Formats: sequence, structure tokens, C-alpha cells
Amino acid sequence: MTIAEDLVADFGREAAKTRGVLAACPEGHFGYKPHAKSMTLGALAGHVAENPLWVESMMEDSMDVAAMDGYAPFAPTTADEAVAAFDVNVAKFVAALEGRADVFFAETWTMKAGDAVMMSAVRGEVVRDIGVHHMIHHRAQLTVYLRLLDAPVPSTYGPTADFPDAPAG
Repeated sequence: MTIAEDLVADFGREAAKTRGVLAACPEGHFGYKPHAKSMTLGALAGHVAENPLWVESMMEDSMDVAAMDGYAPFAPTTADEAVAAFDVNVAKFVAALEGRADVFFAETWTMKAGDAVMMSAVRGEVVRDIGVHHMIHHRAQLTVYLRLLDAPVPSTYGPTADFPDAPAG
């Protein structure tokens, strides 16, 4: 299995779970935030839905966040909007990695803000950390929002109080 195939497989397993959590976001609550320092449910769902798209920038040598003039984070107002955007971005994630050689993922990728280097790491590690693990982190935050809103929390790695018969993994 190539590195690209491994990353796509890992991402695919997690994307399926993430899609279920996005779909469970309750309508009428996208303005909800559990704490003054928290994002709203809509902003967090948008962040999760956009996450797979970031991998496209990782296919270049570097990304300059200072050059992102006019960028506005995606802010869905419904679960359907979040899921639809996520599905499009999942396809873009897969397409960006398809056919890439292992040596490509061993190269260094850099994120900067103008002349300041924010991070520089092996591309394959960055794709896994930001493209997969970052999504998992924020998906977990969404499940907390769901619980606080008394919405059913879907299974991700096994049963939940709402879905006790869900299979593990």
C-alpha cells in the first residue's frame, strides 16, 4: 500500500464517522455556543466540513495564510448544508492525493504567515495530522455540543448512550 492509499483509507474511515456527526447537528441550533470562548455550532460544523479541503494546499510546497485575502470560513445554517459541503471536500481530499508517489509525502511542507514560518514538517505527517486528526478533534467537539443540546450522539468508535447497539470501530 502506498502512503497516498494509506492516507486515503484512514481518512475515508474517519470521514464516514464525521459525516454522521455533521448530519446529527440539530436544526435551529446553529447559533448555539456552550461557552463565550467557544465557536457556534454552525461555525464548528463549517470548520469540520471545510477541513478536508485544506489538503489541497498541502500538495504545494507551502501555504501563506497572509495571502488568503477575502477568505471567509464556511458557516452552514443547516446540517444538510454542512454535509453537502463536507461531501464535496471529501472528494477533493481523495483527488488531491490520488497517484502521488511516496517520495512526495516525504518532502517538507511549510505553512507561513508572510515571512514568518508557522510550521514546517514532512508532508505525509501534515496531511495525517491536519487532514485527518484535526478533523477527528473537532468532530469530538461537535459530539459534546450534541450532548449539551440533548441531541442524539451518533456512534464513532462504538456504542453511545443513544445508539447502544452500534458496532465498535
